[in-house]
Amino acid sequence: MTATDETAQLYERFATNQAAGTSPTYEALAHAVAADPGVLELVTTLPAPKRQPNLLFGVATMFGAPLTDPKAFTVWVTANWARVRPEILARSTQTNEAARCATLLPALLTIPGPLALIEVGASAGLTLYPDRYRYDYGQGIVGDGPGPVLPCDWSTPQRYAAEPPERVPTVAWRGGLDLNPLDLTRDDDRDWLTALVWPEHHERRKRITQATELVRADPPHVIQGDLLTDLPALVAEAPSDATVVIFHSAVLAYVEPDDRRRFADLVRDLPGHWIANEGVGVMADLGIAEPTEPTPEGAPRFLTALDGIPVAWSGPHGQACHWFGDAAR
Repeated sequence: MTATDETAQLYERFATNQAAGTSPTYEALAHAVAADPGVLELVTTLPAPKRQPNLLFGVATMFGAPLTDPKAFTVWVTANWARVRPEILARSTQTNEAARCATLLPALLTIPGPLALIEVGASAGLTLYPDRYRYDYGQGIVGDGPGPVLPCDWSTPQRYAAEPPERVPTVAWRGGLDLNPLDLTRDDDRDWLTALVWPEHHERRKRITQATELVRADPPHVIQGDLLTDLPALVAEAPSDATVVIFHSAVLAYVEPDDRRRFADLVRDLPGHWIANEGVGVMADLGIAEPTEPTPEGAPRFLTALDGIPVAWSGPHGQACHWFGDAAR
């Protein structure tokens, strides 16, 4: 199989496994790229990590490409490749979804505060503000912060009934680490974050816009660095009178499996607590076994774990939380 064939398969898998049912626009574009030899050849000239559909489509969106006509889109990519390629090389997929705080919140509330939050793969830092958002788990609004309301479908196993969160944590300090952090006080970084939202996801775009304004008014401490070499120094910056919580959400899928294992070894040796919110395959590389607790029918297979112990099945964009943490502890 040639590298071009592999790129075609990458786009076909994206269309079938990720875009189908949630973004007809990106589903059609991914099929169109997979069927166009010229565009495939161009995309295959990129380093393998830069060939991902989200990256091409995000850059195209930011540049105003015609997204609703697949043929026009492939023509546009070919004609504009000279400016598309360097932007892809300079950017990373950094879908910073504030709504993931709704699935992180139950785990955070099991940890004594005040908290010093440290996010690995923080992007623009939107998920560093769980205390500033409001939440709707179906039993009334939780929190009174200035941020948007984050809806989340709450469920628990039938054998016991755990109530959803009724408060937000006290956060004394927050810091983040990212290879390419976004600075939302810069208009181009704000535009890139918005461009990564899929076309049909209007509510997500609205929430990200509102969360962006919150973060722009009080920018977080996010440093550029590598999760294997620079995390200990960031942890050392946390105040001694706060409980350190290292967390990451939908980040380690972009890290090589060997580095995931090294990261897990590192974070287990650092002080404080560790919350991981990733796909099941990623969790296996972290030494976190898939729980025996079944997923609710039709639920996305994201897993949330606290200190290496699974506590919930979660929607990848924070849309659902099936909490079984009380039984896990």
